[in-house]
Amino acid sequence: MTVVRSTLPDDARQIATDALQETLVDLLGLSLTGKQAHWNIVGPRFRSIHLQLDEVVSSARDFADTVAERAAALGTPPDGRPETVAARFSLPGPKDGWLRDDEVVQVMVEALEAAIGGLRSRIEATEKADPVTQDLLISITAELEKQRWMFQAENAPRD
Repeated sequence: MTVVRSTLPDDARQIATDALQETLVDLLGLSLTGKQAHWNIVGPRFRSIHLQLDEVVSSARDFADTVAERAAALGTPPDGRPETVAARFSLPGPKDGWLRDDEVVQVMVEALEAAIGGLRSRIEATEKADPVTQDLLISITAELEKQRWMFQAENAPRD
């Protein structure tokens, strides 16, 4: 049953909604990764990183909502079910148990870097198919790159 019809041709819509679905999974998983680290971080930088993780989680959740709504606007129901995220999420995540502050920073840098890599591929894929979706993916990438930079600066070597 088609409830919402897109103004895009079917092939362009498919490219855009595939990119949106992959991004939705990454963002929902990234928010869970951030919360897991948030709950289990220990170390001298606990407070500052704990708060920084909340920023990532909030951004990821807000972007996930925007991405899902874009997919719905294009006529494809977004799939953010736990089993879908669990089956398709492939970004790095934290180990089980307590996490030292430097481990949390490294995991977040790696997870954000992987998410950014996926987004950059999707930006290329949606360039001709749907510039509106591409623009959304570009704005998400900019924010995740900022978050990655901020985490990466946390573990900068001391001179």
